[in-house]
Amino acid sequence: METTRELDRHRQVLAAARDVLAVLGEALHSAYNSELAELATEVDALAAAAGGARGEVVLEAVRRGVVIDSGFTTRRWVIEYCPSLRQGGAGQVAKIVDTVASRTAVTAGADYDDPESYVFDRSCPAAIIWRAVRSGEAGAPMALTVLSEVDRIVDRVVPGAVASVAEGMLVMGIACGPTGVRDVKTSVLAAFGRPDRDEVEKDQNRLRKHASLSAPQVESGDLTRYQLALTPEQSARFEAAIGPLARPRPNEQTGERDLRSNGQRRAEALIELVTAAVSADAERMGGPAESDACIQVTITLDDLQQHKGAGEVLHSRADGTLLGVETLRKMCCDADLIPVVLGTSGQVLDVGMTKRLFTRAQRRTLWRRDRSCTYPGCDSPPVWTRAHHVTHWADGGPTDLSNAALLCQRHHTFVHERRLWADVRQSPDELGRYVIWDTTPGSYDQAVASARDHNAA
Repeated sequence: METTRELDRHRQVLAAARDVLAVLGEALHSAYNSELAELATEVDALAAAAGGARGEVVLEAVRRGVVIDSGFTTRRWVIEYCPSLRQGGAGQVAKIVDTVASRTAVTAGADYDDPESYVFDRSCPAAIIWRAVRSGEAGAPMALTVLSEVDRIVDRVVPGAVASVAEGMLVMGIACGPTGVRDVKTSVLAAFGRPDRDEVEKDQNRLRKHASLSAPQVESGDLTRYQLALTPEQSARFEAAIGPLARPRPNEQTGERDLRSNGQRRAEALIELVTAAVSADAERMGGPAESDACIQVTITLDDLQQHKGAGEVLHSRADGTLLGVETLRKMCCDADLIPVVLGTSGQVLDVGMTKRLFTRAQRRTLWRRDRSCTYPGCDSPPVWTRAHHVTHWADGGPTDLSNAALLCQRHHTFVHERRLWADVRQSPDELGRYVIWDTTPGSYDQAVASARDHNAA
């Protein structure tokens, strides 16, 4: 009686597994909800194991010379006999197999757990990585990523640590994907780098020339986009500065939630930092007219007073960008803006400078008076605030302490958007406040209209 080969029995099982998978969908309606996750995991494990077995078959074909005898490259052979990889991935399978075949003595079916086995060199990264491929833990793309990263640093770590490096990167890759492999590189160099070199410092020094901030992609009336890439040192400084400003700031006093997204909070935090730096430059230079970092915007007097139209940015990479009138009215409080106000014939009526801006002495007095942002519930310190004209400068509001209130960047925008009014007192109330805000939307317009009626009478 002829004995059935072991391989034939395996092929019968494979055929049976294919048959089961083909009809599995028909039985899913009877699965409990709790079983679907288990089934997904089981099918995924089967698919991963099949991928590993496919790699072993290809390796055996390469080792025996079957691929060469067929006149194919390994990639072409894989495409011919593994048709599912025609959709993508054939080249990666072929590359990892060819690499293992050329760098190791590993063969299909090698006993990786036998310490005496000559086919598995535990100091060889390719052999270590192939073990994960064969078991289905790592696919060909991940195996190639790990091998590439190991190859990049193999000469930079102490010789005895190569196996640990490969295994560590492989574990990170399996758990976190390609990003995890690259993220662990610095840790690997810190732990296993050659003692006669500062490998981490060398790496980061090379990064400096690649740090960049792109030119703005300006679309007037739409978002202006930038691309930013920083070295680890630059990123650490950046995050240390932006982190405190970008945290959510719910207002416990008014009950207002901070509904800004994380991206919006970070963008506004960055502008707070930039605004503070530009204002400091303007103050150091003796005013915005003397500073290279100021913004010049042109707008007609009628548009500014009637809340219509837009202002146009001049003399920068943002040249030609249009800004809404209420945004300009808010920016008129800031020392980094020079509004160039035009009459009906286009002549310059005012290049608002010193009369528009609070002096250093006035700002210091406001710091002592208000102590923080004056918006209810906000405790942003004075150095994070701007001196706001309660009656807007564009509406004829004077630049004096009786018309001033400290506001952080966020609430400065909020006050202008909601058009809010404040009562500035000569002496503090029972809570020590000199500035009392009316948070009713439109309270500013009501107050200004009331003042005009009173003056007219």
